Amino acid sequence: MARILSPRHLASPSSRSLTVVRSSAEGGGSGGPTSEPTPADEFGRLAATFRRRLVVGTGAASLLAIGANFGGLTSFLLGISPNTGRALRLDVLYPVNGFTRCFDLANAFEFIYPASWVGDQTLLYREAFKAESQRSLDPPPLFNRLKRPTRNFSEPIAAFGPPGSNGELNVSVIVSPVPLDFSIEAFGSPKEVGEAVLGRIAKSRRGTDIRATLIDATLREDPKNKVNYYKLEFKVEGPSFRRHNVAVCCARDGKLYTLNAQAPESGWSQVKKDFFQIADSFNLISA
Repeated sequence: MARILSPRHLASPSSRSLTVVRSSAEGGGSGGPTSEPTPADEFGRLAATFRRRLVVGTGAASLLAIGANFGGLTSFLLGISPNTGRALRLDVLYPVNGFTRCFDLANAFEFIYPASWVGDQTLLYREAFKAESQRSLDPPPLFNRLKRPTRNFSEPIAAFGPPGSNGELNVSVIVSPVPLDFSIEAFGSPKEVGEAVLGRIAKSRRGTDIRATLIDATLREDPKNKVNYYKLEFKVEGPSFRRHNVAVCCARDGKLYTLNAQAPESGWSQVKKDFFQIADSFNLISA
């Protein structure tokens, strides 16, 4: 039954309200007044929905940008805390402070190098040929008397340098087999180890006027993994070249590891800091 409004219920135009009076049949209840949502209420609900969608969309876009290193975003974020990024080995995927990581699980070593450098093309072609030969569908000959080719252990298994360079500026790693009881410590102090290495370099270039000079030799110990790293800084001069080198030598489980970073003497001052970072990052890992 509808309620009848008396004149005193009517408001003046200056005090109009959005209150609506419904009949009891229409309201289905007590017939009390209910307020319709104002435009401000509607806008508030829409704004809340928009904020939720904005947060979700921005979060998804951020994850995509970080995962793809879009515009160097991931590298920038990792550069804020480089030690954390490197400890997690995220620099295998994304450069951290201008360096990326060579992580060779098969040969159990790792080190960082400038992110702008590329892999040595000779090594890449050799690895591609090896992989292709292993995938060959041709059956092997029944009587194969040919001796299998063996790897030249004086060749590096990893090498990086600036794109388009002539090889004078690069970093490489050589892994050579040695007796299980081989010990670098047997050569003596870091300086004596350095002199032994330089003597070997001189002997390997017989008939040429080569002079090698040891500048510095230090020892970095890793008691946890029982590995000693000998870092050597030296110069090698010949009739047609002058090079500056930083090398790291260590041995474990019948293998001798040698990392060598070399640069023309004329460019040493530009790469000195990078070379020492490379050398200090070289570590043996658990295979």
